[in-house]
Amino acid sequence: RFWWLCSPLKELEQMAKEQDKESEKQALLREVENHKKQMLSNQAAWRKANLACKIAIDNSEKDQLLQGRDILRQRKSTKESLAESASNITESLMGISRMMSQQVQQSEETVQTLATSSRTILEANEEFKSMSGTIQLGRKLITKYNRRELTDKLLIFLALALFLATVLYILKKRLFPFL
Repeated sequence: RFWWLCSPLKELEQMAKEQDKESEKQALLREVENHKKQMLSNQAAWRKANLACKIAIDNSEKDQLLQGRDILRQRKSTKESLAESASNITESLMGISRMMSQQVQQSEETVQTLATSSRTILEANEEFKSMSGTIQLGRKLITKYNRRELTDKLLIFLALALFLATVLYILKKRLFPFL
């Protein structure tokens, strides 16, 4: 009877099963379970109200059949009481229908909130992946610059050693030509 409520509950339950965090998953599953219980409670109330109405109608019909006198007066009063009873039952059913509608709307809002948070998590994950790539590239560049720094120091040391050796050679040839 309430097939139109099952679809959002199934979607909410499916989204709950797809959650990565166990706490979110359990919270959503509890929410789905609460909605299912509420729906079953509403169905039971609906059935009881219908059954009460049917019993009231059956009883009034039995009373009409068993009482032969004042049929017109009884019919009028019975119709009035039946109308009042039907009106009360209708109001009760409308209240149940409103409650069910509110529950469905709350489920839809929960599903929308869940979809929004899932999108946010996916965007954060993508940003984390891009940051991870940037950090790895930075690490490679720093390692490369450290190697170049070491190579530059070694070349400067060798150039300085060659310069000093050249200066010593020139001094030796000028100052001590006989050696």
